Amino acid sequence: MAIIVVGGSGRGAGKTALICGLIRALPDFAWTAVKITTHAHGHAEPIYEEKAPGPEEVRGPETESDTDTARYLAAGARRALLVTAEDHSLASIVHQIIVEHSSPAHLVFESNSVLHHLRPDLCLAVASDLRGARKPSYGLLEERMDASVALGGHNHVIPGARIHFHLRSLERISPTMLAWVREKVPTL
Repeated sequence: MAIIVVGGSGRGAGKTALICGLIRALPDFAWTAVKITTHAHGHAEPIYEEKAPGPEEVRGPETESDTDTARYLAAGARRALLVTAEDHSLASIVHQIIVEHSSPAHLVFESNSVLHHLRPDLCLAVASDLRGARKPSYGLLEERMDASVALGGHNHVIPGARIHFHLRSLERISPTMLAWVREKVPTL
């Protein structure tokens, strides 16, 4: 099992899109995707598992109103979890997810703050317009990132990143980036 973290400067940076791109490009990784947030989403438990629609449920094409976890499943993730927790309780929840995780599937976390509680095999930072408000955990992401990923045609680069990937779409991983990820992440 490998652990990948995808983070970014704030909401709307493209973190979910990049995760969906990785899931589609690497279906053999048998992904479990985990979205971590401090915002309440109406679930009583701190860990909520999104279920894929059954064969009797008709699901139309992906829409902007879909949840991030539904987007993970639509991209091909085997499991999709939503974790709602403040930083003080996140360590035990992350530990629980890792312990209960069924190998050999890989875990991908959408979060900066999870970096306080684990050392991933690979950490990707989505480069976006950094003029706006940044998440408090963004500095940790900058310290730990292995590469920055941005939309081609944009000048977004995260200072300090040694490797930069510019993609035409964050949901379409380039062959160069795909080869790099496969080299960095242990195989099943």
